[in-house]
Amino acid sequence: MNFINSQLIFAFYNLFCVMNLLYFLDILGTFVFAISGVRLAAKKDLDLFGAAVIGFVTAVGGGTTRDILLGNYPVGWIQDPIYPITILIAVPFTYIFRKYIVNMTRTLFIFDTIGIGIFTILGLEKALSLGANPGIAIAMGMVSAVVGGVIRDILCNEIPLIFRKEIYATACLIGALVFFFLQELAVPPNINYLVTVLLIVVIRIIVIKKGLNMPKMR
Repeated sequence: MNFINSQLIFAFYNLFCVMNLLYFLDILGTFVFAISGVRLAAKKDLDLFGAAVIGFVTAVGGGTTRDILLGNYPVGWIQDPIYPITILIAVPFTYIFRKYIVNMTRTLFIFDTIGIGIFTILGLEKALSLGANPGIAIAMGMVSAVVGGVIRDILCNEIPLIFRKEIYATACLIGALVFFFLQELAVPPNINYLVTVLLIVVIRIIVIKKGLNMPKMR
């Protein structure tokens, strides 16, 4: 009996650690997305307040849009103050360490890619938990991952990146489809999360390395 109890405690401990890891990656993705918004705002010569606004909408725009479309109120970042605090930290962090951040493009790209992978799965699961069908859940996963960047680009008077360059949202779509496929095969959820996020990361890395793009309208 003691052996069984110890095994149960160990299993719950592992589950707790993984859930904390996912939450940590979600916060990290929010931080990096905020930095990407502040960087673009700096290129557009916005003041500190403008940069903070752009950083904020970049980080939480996708999740907010998802929750509004699903009728889930209050939206996620209002329920958890860690998200706005993370963004508020990202703004002065980007300003103070701007010289170093310029040289961290590859590192930020990896974190950004992990972020969209995490946001895709979290958005998908959030939609499923609210009773959405699989097709809508996949769409909400993509919304969570990419809409913040779309809002950022529009506010900065840029054509959104996902509409003109690189395979971005498509990687999220493929990851979401694989998530459902593995779920049908009864793959344990934590392994499913890991495989799906890694798949999105690998697709993004291959796309950048090979310079792949979606066909353009002529």
